[in-house]
Amino acid sequence: MKLQVKLALYNTLTKVAIILFTGLLILLSIEKISYNHIEVRLEDDKEETLKSLESNEINRFLSSQQVYTDYNILKEEFISITPAAKYDPNVSKEVKFTTEPRNLDKKNFQVYRILSHKFNFNGHTYLLQIGEAIESVEELKSIIKKFTLLVLFIALVLTLISDLVFTKFLLAPFYKIIDRKLIKVNDPMNFDYEKIQTTTQDFELLDDSISSLMKKISNLFILEKQFIANVSHELLTPISIISSRLENILLHEDLSEGSENKMHASLKTLNRLKSIINSLLLISKVENNQFDKADMVMIAGVVKEIHEELEDRIEEKHLTFTNHLKYIYSIQGNRPLMHTLLFNIINNSIKYNNPKGSITISDDLNDDVYAITIADTGAGMDQKQIENAFNRFEKFDTDEKESYGLGLAIVKSITAFHNIKVKISSVKNKGTSVKLIFDHLA
Repeated sequence: MKLQVKLALYNTLTKVAIILFTGLLILLSIEKISYNHIEVRLEDDKEETLKSLESNEINRFLSSQQVYTDYNILKEEFISITPAAKYDPNVSKEVKFTTEPRNLDKKNFQVYRILSHKFNFNGHTYLLQIGEAIESVEELKSIIKKFTLLVLFIALVLTLISDLVFTKFLLAPFYKIIDRKLIKVNDPMNFDYEKIQTTTQDFELLDDSISSLMKKISNLFILEKQFIANVSHELLTPISIISSRLENILLHEDLSEGSENKMHASLKTLNRLKSIINSLLLISKVENNQFDKADMVMIAGVVKEIHEELEDRIEEKHLTFTNHLKYIYSIQGNRPLMHTLLFNIINNSIKYNNPKGSITISDDLNDDVYAITIADTGAGMDQKQIENAFNRFEKFDTDEKESYGLGLAIVKSITAFHNIKVKISSVKNKGTSVKLIFDHLA
């Protein structure tokens, strides 16, 4: 999960927790506030009722010691005055609030907030009860609950969107650093040292640290290239000198047959050593991006050249070479390297093929992706051999004396240099197929 999403989720969850707590607090508070408001109104009604005791309507009931009860038209409020059995001269002036249901018509009940107060009037003690239905409070709580949930949902969506937008803006320099300073860096010599614009000190520190690290890598890279060049020169020069001396000695007519054979064996060893050094040097240069890729290389033309170069070897093994290339495809790259790449693959298809076998080269083009396949009917490889095919000095069973196990290692380096995908499929004793996939048309 991306850091941007994690930050947005964290901020959203914390804000949701705060909103939930606030909503719960509002719901609990609204009940208390509503009850307080009702009780204040009931006390006002009590005062008004006590002032109205002399009225004809109430006085008539009190004089006859009857219970006075009055509901308003919607049964939302009521007043009840009940005579006490005994006169209490020390009646308290305190009021008492209760919440209880009252039977309205034997079937329906209504829950009221009731004020109870005892008072003396004309030598009698009475119990005054004034009630107000609390159904309206429950309706208000339900409305506030729905409103709170709606506000919570809207706040959640807005919070998530705003956090995603803000974290995207905040982390934009970070992703630029990752993309430009790490992902797109193929050559430390061409590293982009330009600073990424940001106001975040942490990202500035990251940018400076990567640039500092790349400077060290570039210095080491230069030293490595110099070391490889020096070692190659120091090794190849004495090998060439020794080879020349041995060839001059072979020209002497008085050389014995035994000495001549030893000279030829020594020359073969020197040539083998020279080939290995040149192959390793080639791999090193390719992997260090020391070649240009400015040539437009036509694949079909290169294959035709290689076929002509290897025609003698193909005839020697009585192989059938079939060229099924249908497309004129060109790639921008290094032509000598592309020649080496295809030469090594086709040469392997000859080297590991059975006598009177066949080599088939075909191509395909789908959605601007070009692919060329070189298939043979040779010895084939098992799964373990396929997995190790590109390892250096990995040799397979062959009668070839000039095989050093570096051909496919060179293929791997050149394909990586040109961003070409290479896939090997093989069946033991039935043949091998090497597929090169070029991403885009040049």
